[in-house]
Amino acid sequence: MLLAIDSGNTNIVFAVFDHDGTVLGEWRSSTDANRTADEFGIWLEQLLQLEGLSRDRINAAIIATVVPATLFSLKTLVRKYFDCEPLIVGDEGVDLGITVHVERADEVGADRLVNALAAHEMYGGPLIIVDFGTATTFDVIDEAGGYLGGVIAPGVNLSSEALHQAAAQLPRVAVERPETVIGTATVPAMQSGIFWGYVSLIEGIVSRIKEERGEDMDVVATGGLAPLFTQSTDVIRLSDDDLTLRGLLAIYRLNQV
Repeated sequence: MLLAIDSGNTNIVFAVFDHDGTVLGEWRSSTDANRTADEFGIWLEQLLQLEGLSRDRINAAIIATVVPATLFSLKTLVRKYFDCEPLIVGDEGVDLGITVHVERADEVGADRLVNALAAHEMYGGPLIIVDFGTATTFDVIDEAGGYLGGVIAPGVNLSSEALHQAAAQLPRVAVERPETVIGTATVPAMQSGIFWGYVSLIEGIVSRIKEERGEDMDVVATGGLAPLFTQSTDVIRLSDDDLTLRGLLAIYRLNQV
């Protein structure tokens, strides 16, 4: 079995794949650079047992991280608890299965490249991937699957929290679709600004990318808030929460010789 680890700025996702690509278990942990390999190991072993899985059956692992400080603990976790050497997305010699057409390929987040591979395999191209994470990112994939670059904007929750922190009289609010655009009280007014502001951001950036490329492009969303925004704008065709995990599986298979 394969252990796939996607370490993001907010959460770390652990998933176990069977040999045929079936997901046997998936769990999330908050990202904490101070968490040790043993802490991860004890936590993960308990979750594996709850799913009826034995860690002895895991004989391979792949890691993608945008938080370099977590890498040492995650690599140690794999080596100590699963007795294998993990494949690291971004390491020299690791084939990502796509061509990266940017000035500094080493600066592109591993998750964005993993998503690009998975999205192109599933949906073809040209394609725009909107990822609702700590940052809201727009990644542009050409017809051949090449990664062309993209756009990075503050994430929805990050913007909401910044608004609360910076303004003394503005409370912390949940991100949800308000009943009306015009808010008649502080909370619905904030929710409208956050929600419809991001809908307009999505529609505007997608439109400008298409205009700049001079072609129509499919749009796929991923990340925790993807379903909410997909339901509220016609520019996003569908949401796909499994992009990163499928991409990790694809990269692992691609690098087996």
